[in-house]
Amino acid sequence: MRHDVTIFKPYPFKLGQKIRIDGSGRNGDWEIIDIGANKITIKCPISHKELKCDKFCCFVEEKNNEEWPKH
Repeated sequence: MRHDVTIFKPYPFKLGQKIRIDGSGRNGDWEIIDIGANKITIKCPISHKELKCDKFCCFVEEKNNEEWPKH
């Protein structure tokens, strides 16, 4: 029997990458400042708060020439 299947893969984060998270408790703009085997550390460019969190694998879109951080 065949089914529709959604495939998730780990996102290949890069040091210094600027990201924007929508739809979770981590909403906002972040910079990738450390990448471990299972965790990443992200830093807010406005508050400078750092969070170490599990790697996640959601990708929606990339935007070019986007204002960052968004005010």
